[in-house]
Amino acid sequence: MTRRSLAPVAAGVVLAAGATTVVLLAGGGAPQAPVAGIPDPGRLTGWGLPLLRLASDVLAVAVVAALLVTPLTMRRPADELGSTAFRALRPVRPLAAAWFVVALAQVVLAYSDQFAVPVTSIRWHELRGFATGVDQPRALLAQAALALVVAVAARWVLTARAALVLLGLGLAAVVPPLLTGHAASAGHHDTAVLALVVHVTTAVVWIGGVLALWWHLAVAGQVRDRALRRFSSLAGWCLGLTAASGIVSAWVRLGSLGHLASSYGVVVLVKTAALLALGAIGLSVRRRVVALAVPDWALLLRLAGLELLVMAVAVGAGVGLARTPPPAPTTLTTLAETLLGGPLPPAPTLGRLLWSFTPSGLGFLVVGVGAAAYLVGIRTLRRRGDHWSLGRTIVWFAGLAVVGYATFGGLGTYSGVMFSAHMAAHMLLSMVAPILLVSGRPLQLALRALPGSDVPGGTGPRQLLAAALDSRLSRLVLHPVTAAVLLVGSLYAVYFSGLFDTLMRHHLGHLAMEAHFLLAGLVFFEVLIGDRPGRGTSYVGRLMLLLVTMPFHAFFSISVMGSERIIGGDYFRLLDVPYVRSLADDQQLAGAMNWALGEVPMVMVIVVLVIQWWRDDDREARRRDRAADRDGDAELAAYNAMLQRAAADLPRERPWA
Repeated sequence: MTRRSLAPVAAGVVLAAGATTVVLLAGGGAPQAPVAGIPDPGRLTGWGLPLLRLASDVLAVAVVAALLVTPLTMRRPADELGSTAFRALRPVRPLAAAWFVVALAQVVLAYSDQFAVPVTSIRWHELRGFATGVDQPRALLAQAALALVVAVAARWVLTARAALVLLGLGLAAVVPPLLTGHAASAGHHDTAVLALVVHVTTAVVWIGGVLALWWHLAVAGQVRDRALRRFSSLAGWCLGLTAASGIVSAWVRLGSLGHLASSYGVVVLVKTAALLALGAIGLSVRRRVVALAVPDWALLLRLAGLELLVMAVAVGAGVGLARTPPPAPTTLTTLAETLLGGPLPPAPTLGRLLWSFTPSGLGFLVVGVGAAAYLVGIRTLRRRGDHWSLGRTIVWFAGLAVVGYATFGGLGTYSGVMFSAHMAAHMLLSMVAPILLVSGRPLQLALRALPGSDVPGGTGPRQLLAAALDSRLSRLVLHPVTAAVLLVGSLYAVYFSGLFDTLMRHHLGHLAMEAHFLLAGLVFFEVLIGDRPGRGTSYVGRLMLLLVTMPFHAFFSISVMGSERIIGGDYFRLLDVPYVRSLADDQQLAGAMNWALGEVPMVMVIVVLVIQWWRDDDREARRRDRAADRDGDAELAAYNAMLQRAAADLPRERPWA
């Protein structure tokens, strides 16, 4: 950039910083006045913590913006970096190094804040114990380590693939501090934390993309038009995910609409208004400009500057919210409520098992993103005049409904307090929902709906998905033996060890367990009844895999019923659920349900396999008939000729004299 072109950049940075600071202080980021008789860490800590948090967010966005230039401009991942991407990579090293220093400085000020010790009076050996023994500083240390890796590795990045890996590390560095704080201490912990992770990471990508267009791509020549088209598609998904996750996060923390009048609620409204403004201004104007034969970059740069100003307001509001206690009342007064992240559900009845509702971050994410992506794919096909089966659509949404029922529906409500309900939810997630979801043919829809490359000889989203499905890792994961071990072997590993107790005591561990069983089921049934390209397992092989797997699942159920050890006994004893009078009886019920109902999905799969086999044979027969009509049944004629030649070569039988 020239000195003249840097002037609007500098002016925009100053305006954004001013707006961010004003909203930060108004939103609760400013230090509170000291109270007589209560230890105070000092003004340096009071002002330093929110400003360092703000600096950390700004540096994260700047690093991601520089690394986003590569996917926005590249032709193929295997190519060397273009000149624009290489220039954008230069500031990554100092920015990531500064991010590393800021994260370490936050550890020091966090100790000062929590123990009300002025920075000048800190005992460094106590700080070391605090940094390695408390969740918040450990998360900051993890962020610092990832930022340092980005700073060091940026020196040797020469290809687009390496820059994409570095971008993944940069986004990963945003996550650790999000796992602590208000979200981790609020009710419905897993929902609050997962919503915050999605909210912040998508917002960082969104803001980083706008900053990349404004800073790195404004004078980039031909590639900037390509980058603009790609970012316009990405920005829509970022807006939707940021808005939806922000609503969920605010809902969990506010507790009720009445708390919108609190200071916390006012800042939430400010963030919401900023998102609405960005959606109305950014997406609508940018898409109209993209539709032009020659995009008006002067208008786009002014628009990007305005977007960055509004985004700065949202970032300042977010930092202020992080420093402001949410108004939702804390009712987690018992050990059971702390473990569950909410009140103990009442005794189960048929109505409660059918219609109860408990927030679940995994369920919201799978159902929300799965429904939106599938509908967008169908709309894309219809705009091209292509058809998509209504039956597949119904089956897909039925699978999403099963996921919702097992996570945030009635069964999900009781899966954390009763082992029998947990096993029923696990069976739905690993064996029923995957059959329905795979039968909806999402991979086929994605390969048909995703756009190809926007440059000759390039790699677009469709080619990336096809390459991923054909990669060594994909072939290893989707190997029949691997799929069976993931589904059935993990049952024994989780439930017949102490792992189940550990996972159930941690909300993210419970979320990870649900995600694992859902993914393991998707992999297993994709091998059995899926339609991914290059599938090499025959129908006979798939039937044999199913028949070999079924006895191991049945034996697991029998082992659960006959086990003298209470699975998850320590966890369930801590809950002390009044309507579960005997943990042994509940475990017997869990094993019996798993055994009795576990065969139903297997029968469903056998029926689906037989239907697929019959359809494939019928399709092959029709193909042969069409070929015979075209060439006069040349294949049959060649076969008959071969038989005649074989008969002619046989020795003639001599008649008896």
